[in-house]
Amino acid sequence: MAIKKNNGGDDLFVNRLFSYLQKQLTIQIDEIIPIRKHVYFVKSKETNFILKGYSSNNRLLVQNDFLTALKQEGFEKTYSFYQLAKKPPLHFGNLFYGCLEYIHPSEKRFTYHSREDQLEGLEVLSQFHELTENLIHRFERIIPSFKQLEKWKERSAMFMKNLHVLRYYVQKEILNEVLYWADWSIKGIQVESNFFQAEKKVILHGDVAHHNFLRSKNDIVYLIDFDLISIGNPITDLLQYANRILPFLNWSLPELSKYERFSQALKEKGFLYALAYPTDIFREWNRAIRERSYFQPEKMKQLFEITIGQFKERKEFFQALQEKVLEIG
Repeated sequence: MAIKKNNGGDDLFVNRLFSYLQKQLTIQIDEIIPIRKHVYFVKSKETNFILKGYSSNNRLLVQNDFLTALKQEGFEKTYSFYQLAKKPPLHFGNLFYGCLEYIHPSEKRFTYHSREDQLEGLEVLSQFHELTENLIHRFERIIPSFKQLEKWKERSAMFMKNLHVLRYYVQKEILNEVLYWADWSIKGIQVESNFFQAEKKVILHGDVAHHNFLRSKNDIVYLIDFDLISIGNPITDLLQYANRILPFLNWSLPELSKYERFSQALKEKGFLYALAYPTDIFREWNRAIRERSYFQPEKMKQLFEITIGQFKERKEFFQALQEKVLEIG
């Protein structure tokens, strides 16, 4: 995993954590480098590793069990847990810590800008789904089911609640348009609900952002970070993947259909309705307002780009989806 030192870390806390680990681990460690909240790169002469904090021991155990089962099924394109604690669990500062294998990153980072990476990520995700189908019986009482419609209804309701702030930044016409996309999408999904129930169930990754794919120094693309795993239709992860790459395809339906996995899905009205939902616009504005980060210039630049900068292409994309639905009949 690529290391970015977070200089904003609490040095006193890190020093205390370092002392705790020196006593609790079976190996001698030399340094801890904060990467992001609750995640650290740990240097050791024996083996470098990633230290990650979980809110409960149960969450840590589920992650450990899932990754172990995934490896046993033959999925090698991810990390393993290391058992380095003398007396597990590692419990410090209200968190439970796991030791994860460190994957040496390639200098060439995985990015959705690259068609090669888009294809490789999609292939890794498809392999993940194929193998996790075999794990459903083992984890169905442990991992929650994913409820797409409920999640989007909640997201829409929050966006509506935030309109009093949004109106200061985004034109009324654009707000009305994206709300119309969401309404059309949700109503269509409700009509086509059988589509989301019909296909096989797998364990979903749940967050296919580019930073959860890692190209290693031996040029293999790995899938990482399984905090949001749930059980559901694989189309849910594919839908999220499509939403991630569409900005780099200029919101072109013909370009998306060139990918074999999407060309089949695009023949289904349920998938077309779901693609219309402006999930990134709602998610990012809701988060910015919740965290009050809309005062930050860099954040505003990103928000304006997805809401206003891409508006023309997205409106044309929405119209193409409507036409495709009518074509299918």
